[in-house]
Amino acid sequence: MRSSAIALVLVLLFISIAYPGGENPGAVFLMIWPGARPTALGGAFTALADDATCTYYNVGGLGFLNSTEVTLQHASWLPGLAPEGVDMYYEFLGATRSLKQKGTVGLNIIYLTTGKTDVINERGEYLGEYTTFDIAATTGYGFKVIPKLSAGVSFKFIYSFLVPDWVFKAMPELGIDAGGTGTTWALDFGLLFKPFNVLSLGAALQNIGPNIAYTTSGASDPLPRMLRLGIRYQPINTNLFRLSIIPEICKVLVGMFYDPLDTLTFSQEFSYELKEAWKSFGIELTYYDLITARLGYFEDLTGARGGVKVEYDNGQDEHISLPQFLFTKHGGKFNKIGLTFGAGIQFKKFAFDISMDHLIYDFSTSNYKLSFSYRF
Repeated sequence: MRSSAIALVLVLLFISIAYPGGENPGAVFLMIWPGARPTALGGAFTALADDATCTYYNVGGLGFLNSTEVTLQHASWLPGLAPEGVDMYYEFLGATRSLKQKGTVGLNIIYLTTGKTDVINERGEYLGEYTTFDIAATTGYGFKVIPKLSAGVSFKFIYSFLVPDWVFKAMPELGIDAGGTGTTWALDFGLLFKPFNVLSLGAALQNIGPNIAYTTSGASDPLPRMLRLGIRYQPINTNLFRLSIIPEICKVLVGMFYDPLDTLTFSQEFSYELKEAWKSFGIELTYYDLITARLGYFEDLTGARGGVKVEYDNGQDEHISLPQFLFTKHGGKFNKIGLTFGAGIQFKKFAFDISMDHLIYDFSTSNYKLSFSYRF
């Protein structure tokens, strides 16, 4: 982000003006998957939620955790997007502590930086530099309502730093006096139900709180409020092998059923919202509590991420769902599929996991996540 940084920042600052009605969320860093293990599963973790990353995916999972655990994750964030010499990082710290029969508490800290930005005015003069970043700190509590059902709630504080005030003062031509930072708060709610040993059902409602505003005009953007629903089926659970199959659907609730012309029926609107929802499917196979292999599938058709990318004879391309590719006539040629994958090694109380999800993006990148966990 060199000389074009100011233009990019202005787009971010005034995105709510460009999309009236709050159709686009702010604080979108809250939608990035933390943890190498969940990422390898295509983000399908709501019905699993059995480690310290549950404080992000489903706080309801805390009630089933009976140990103290700490997990750290590092990722060089989407290096294919960063200009040469600019480093973007995404960090996650999660921790849980059991209170015995009184439930479990957890916390996490998310930090994303898009690197240093040079400030250059319209005359080409270098004025200095600053570092943009977003941070969210969450604390939560979960407990067993009944032996097979856990509920949880968490509170998070959100701070987004896009532009320091000195930039606006040094560049009066921007016509802005202040408004490069935003703060807000939000609540998460979660449930995890285990009716049978082989089956878990998870649900989470996330980022429920006031809008985040950057400009002094009062314009604001809604948080990325999301509903996650997941299932975990474990057909194999022996001393030698464990196999989990995890489908999930995630819906961004911002702008749902938005029809400014009032021309769509409820059925048409519902079909569109269902198509727009994120779909994930994960498979996790563990051998002897030592080595784990993971494979995931993800599709976000509206965001042109994942799914099946097809190319047409006219040179255009499109992301379509896997069922549409397999069972309907679409006229496109297969280009790639949005797979995620990874692996993990566990030794006693220590675990190391790695994941890759670069196939869900259309640009060239190498998006690795590394996680280290320890259970006390």
